[in-house]
Amino acid sequence: MSIQEFFPTQIWTSKLNFRDRTRFIKDCIEEVYVFRKLDRPGRAWSKIHYPHGYTSYSSITDLPFRSVRFARLRDWIDQQVKRYALGLERDLGRRKLQMTSCWINIMGRDCHHSFHLHPLSMISGTFYLKADRSDGRFKIEDPRIGLFMASPPAKATAKSRNQRYCDLAVAPGQLVLFESWLKHEVTQVRGSEDRISISFNYDWQ
Repeated sequence: MSIQEFFPTQIWTSKLNFRDRTRFIKDCIEEVYVFRKLDRPGRAWSKIHYPHGYTSYSSITDLPFRSVRFARLRDWIDQQVKRYALGLERDLGRRKLQMTSCWINIMGRDCHHSFHLHPLSMISGTFYLKADRSDGRFKIEDPRIGLFMASPPAKATAKSRNQRYCDLAVAPGQLVLFESWLKHEVTQVRGSEDRISISFNYDWQ
């Protein structure tokens, strides 16, 4: 007798391996704040829709075309996405996966990002420039959650594969990739330091 597992939710994580990684991240952070200062429409949108934070989701979504540093980051992420897609064993045919949007997220104290997904894309992800492992955690939801009509909750000690929600601890220089249908959120930031990340979508084109 044995338990067999089917339909897993597969997430890719990796660490930036640039030789100048520390300097690169520091320079990217400086550039992110410059973009925020220049992005008046994005700040106005964030004031209404993203309390205590700033995102360029509604204004600047083409970072690799505006910055040499972010173009370099995109090239590295491209390789990670290719490896992830191979692991997922997706048949891409003659199409390819291409980054179609890339934007900034700065989350201040008390900012949070409620559960959402990225419709019409295949792979989405986030690269972390500044993050505290214990604060503002990346949380994912079991995609079958609407079907657990008569199911008791998982034990507090249950393995991650048996939980309804799971948290991923993240750190500067870390990349997280997931299939775009996966619902996820960022829990409320409690610390005084900004949490800074770059989010993006890849479409099957």
